[in-house]
Amino acid sequence: MASLCRVFATSILASVLSQVLTANGQPAFGVCYGMLGDNLPTPAAAIQLYKNHNIGTLQLYDPNPEALQALGNSGISVILGTKNEDLPNLASSVEAAKSWIDAHVLPYQGVNIKYIAVGNEVIPGESAQCVLPAMQNLQSALSGSSFSSVATTTAVSGTVLGGSYPPSSGAFTDDAKRALSGILQFLSDTHAPLLINVYPYFAYAANPTNIRLDYALFTAPGPVVRDGDLSYWNLLDAMVDAYYAAMERENFPNVGVAISESGWPSAGNGNFTTPQLALTYNRNFMKKIVAGTGTPKRPDSHLDGNIFAMFNEDLKSAGVEQNFGLFYPDGTPVYPIFS
Repeated sequence: MASLCRVFATSILASVLSQVLTANGQPAFGVCYGMLGDNLPTPAAAIQLYKNHNIGTLQLYDPNPEALQALGNSGISVILGTKNEDLPNLASSVEAAKSWIDAHVLPYQGVNIKYIAVGNEVIPGESAQCVLPAMQNLQSALSGSSFSSVATTTAVSGTVLGGSYPPSSGAFTDDAKRALSGILQFLSDTHAPLLINVYPYFAYAANPTNIRLDYALFTAPGPVVRDGDLSYWNLLDAMVDAYYAAMERENFPNVGVAISESGWPSAGNGNFTTPQLALTYNRNFMKKIVAGTGTPKRPDSHLDGNIFAMFNEDLKSAGVEQNFGLFYPDGTPVYPIFS
């Protein structure tokens, strides 16, 4: 749309979820808070809904002051995004980055910010070369402050991959490599993950003839894809391992990933998008994250992950983009994921 946002699927999973933490004590699972709607609840009401359902982490796409105020002393872990249009200014100097931190971070001492996501899906693209200097400047601006432990990173989509099947063939496109080589070195040095937006739905909807629905939904009864010695029971694992392979190809085997966005729309594309399909995918995705399992390539590397998104957003493009929410704008569930 890092160790990140959290929700859950059933009442049993809900009781377990509140006790599942990452190695550093932060919740591993969360929900993205998109705000592209003209009928959404107030930020205070939205944050209260997170609290009501014990959602441990939230991804915010820009530093909305009302949301940040409501998040104060909430215990919710936050991935704070910059606006994509702010990247050139943030890349211009440490002073510009410090002004951003002074305005959008330091006033909110009670907010548990884990990562600053510097740009969302801007690589490859005309702003791609701004991402690394913006990350570096913001990290410098954080140094010495009460938020010095906050790491900067960025979120990418599958467009950075030129190859992804089988997963071991994962490779970045030439355009993506130009921006990512320095970013991966930076993440290697700071031990922060690359944020990846991973949507099996889009892969399945684009190629239902060759991609099985049960493989996309985590419901396959056995391995569907074999890649050398590795067996894949679900598409999400295969997509994540393609990123690992691509980073290893660039000599960065020590950089991890966190799933900043994943989800399944409940409407907008006929039989590909029903509430039941969305419930099945999101419930199984949440179970995987909460269980702490890795992927076939990195079974011991726990994945943090976020569901996109908290609400259906009516100002997004018509169709599936308006229907990723777990809740309607009035706060009622789109499907019974918490019951």
